[in-house]
Order: sequence, then structure tokens, then C-alpha cells
Amino acid sequence: MTQTPRTPPDLTIQPRDLSFGAKASDRRWWLGDDPVATTFFNALSTTFPHGERFFMDSVRRYRDQVPPTLKAQIAGFLSQEAMHTREHIVFNKQVADHGVDVAALEARVKARLDFARTRPALQQLGATIAMEHFTAILAHALLADPRHMEGASDEAKAMWRWHAIEEVEHKAVAYDTFLAATQNMPGWRRWALRVSTMGASTWILFGTVGRNIADIFTAHGVNRPATWRRLFAYLLIRPGVLRQVLGAYLSYFLPGFHPWNHDDRALAAAAERGLVTAYGGAAS
Repeated sequence: MTQTPRTPPDLTIQPRDLSFGAKASDRRWWLGDDPVATTFFNALSTTFPHGERFFMDSVRRYRDQVPPTLKAQIAGFLSQEAMHTREHIVFNKQVADHGVDVAALEARVKARLDFARTRPALQQLGATIAMEHFTAILAHALLADPRHMEGASDEAKAMWRWHAIEEVEHKAVAYDTFLAATQNMPGWRRWALRVSTMGASTWILFGTVGRNIADIFTAHGVNRPATWRRLFAYLLIRPGVLRQVLGAYLSYFLPGFHPWNHDDRALAAAAERGLVTAYGGAAS
């Protein structure tokens, strides 16, 4: 059974070549002077350079096997992800300046992904569509709820919102590539492949980010039970980003799932207008 992609036909993947400087993370607790919120986003950022290279590689190997429209979207996706990698390398260096061994955290991410690279290409693509779903639903939450960036500098807000806008925009590129690569596969096998790789990806992501959070807490001398209780409250209650994305996460397991079943282009467009106003520019 062949699934038909439901990506909006007028969608354009538009790379926005913006650069962000030292003010994106010029304070140790750059996010509202809160060590818990800051550490969560710092730990996420440590996964991006190696993670986004993995996503790019897993999609790139199929770009000559897809229709022209999707091939053009893959080009935009690769360009966006390359710039995200560039900016998070800069951001992570700023985190390191505050006493965190970022190189060790990134090495942990790389080790997990080096193992993933030993798996068959379709499994790597399955892991990519799972992780791209994570980034898309987290991006939606960040854009929809201003509390997630409350207390950050204008430059930090701009960087994270810029990244989120583009994650929403390209959220189906890897998925549509997966559909094209598995078009001759029975529907039940395609479903089984994507949900099994989501299960494995969820386990690896939470384990890796959790250990990176622990190491950041240790580096700052706050790795104690009270800090973890605050972290769980932050993630699950207020503002509760994991609670906010739970429904969208579970939707991935439905047989009829497609990233654009939820069209949030209006949210991304509104965020981009705010980015232009606050940062003074958009795509170049």
C-alpha cells in the first residue's frame, strides 16, 4: 500500500542565513536566571551539531531517488540544518565558557550516533524521522508559549525562535523521503519500521539528554535531588513542555500519521514576523 504525502503543495523551505553572537548565552543562567531552564536548553543544544549532521546524511543519500519537488525541499532542508549546526556550535562554545565540558557531552552524542550509523540506511532514516518529529513538536511548543524563552536576551530568543521556525517548516522533508524510499513496502511493514525506530530513538534521546543534564548540573555544583525535582516540575507542570507535546508525540504512532496533519504554518509565520521586528532581519 502506497501512502500519499500530505505536505502542502505551496510549501517553500526557505533557509534564513542568520548569525547570532555572544549575547545568545552571555550569562551562565541565560534563561531567566534559572539553572533548570537554562540547563535543559543547553543540554538540547549539545545534541544538535552531531544530531543534525546525522539527519542530513540519512536524508541526503536518498535525494536522487525522489521526485523533483521533494528533491528541492531536501536541498532547503540540508541548507537549514547546516546553518543550525553552525549556530549551535557557536552557542555551545559559549556554554563551555561557563565551565561546562561541552566536548564530553558532544562526544556522548556522537558515540550514540556512531552506533546508529552502523544500522541499515532505512533504519537510520527511520531514526531521523522520529527525531525530526521530536524537534518539530518541541519547536511548535516553543513558538506557541512565550514562557519557554521568558527572561532570555533578545538574541537568545531570536536564535531559538529562528531554529524553531525552520524546524516547523521542514518537519516533513525526512518523512516524505521515508515514504518515497519505502513506497514498495507493505503498509504494515512501513508502520512497524517507523514506530520501532521511534521507540529506540525516544529511549536514546531521553537517556543522552538526561545524562548531559546531569553533567551540566554537576559542573555547576547543583546536581542534587531538589534540582531534579525542579526539573521535572519545569518539564511536566510549568511551563511543562513535555506535557504540552505529549499528544503530538503519541500521534506519531497512528497508522495515518503525517507531520502536516497538523498545519502550523500560521504559527511559524507569526513568529517570523516577530523575529524580523526583534532582530532586524530575516532571510538573506
